[in-house]
Amino acid sequence: MAFDFKKEYKEFYLPKNKPEIVNVPKANYIAVRGKGDPNEKGGAYKQAISVLYAVAYTLRMSYKTDYKIEGFFEYVVPPLEGFWWQENIKGVDYTDKASFNWISLIRLPDFVTKKDFEWAVEMATKKKKIDCSGAEFITIDEGLCVQIMHIGPFDDEPATVALMDEYLVENGYVNDFTDERLHHEIYLSDARKVDPEKWKTVIRHPIKKLKC
Repeated sequence: MAFDFKKEYKEFYLPKNKPEIVNVPKANYIAVRGKGDPNEKGGAYKQAISVLYAVAYTLRMSYKTDYKIEGFFEYVVPPLEGFWWQENIKGVDYTDKASFNWISLIRLPDFVTKKDFEWAVEMATKKKKIDCSGAEFITIDEGLCVQIMHIGPFDDEPATVALMDEYLVENGYVNDFTDERLHHEIYLSDARKVDPEKWKTVIRHPIKKLKC
């Protein structure tokens, strides 16, 4: 049976719909950076997602090619993730989606090296006939975070984030947003097939212990 990150690491992919604190380990990702409204048809975000999945599935199916990845085992491609922020705005202004900055990501198995990634970018560009040169191999060490399962449309996230903030106050923590530590979402539902009211999204924020 193929290795499934969601099942093997439930504490990071399947939290409950109430806030909880986790310490997220370092991991490698395919990433594409961009800016703009994610809902724009044919926009930068949609193109970025196409690139991510092209590279991700090239790596996933590499065992059927002449290129062999050391330590490879079959796995389920992990869910799409995203880091989001807006310049000079505290929190998130959902009425101004055009100002979103984002890093879209898909997690990589630990056995995938930078060399393997570069091979996949080249192969995906040739086979899918799309420019995958914007894809990056990055390592992220999130560390201490608060997370929750948000159920419903993205525009309803502020109410869920308020629950997270309240939980932090009650437990002696504060948000710790920086240029490197950002609002993080993990998308567990296929928005094309699932009603928005049933969308499941992990929301994760970086935190630190409040000094007395």
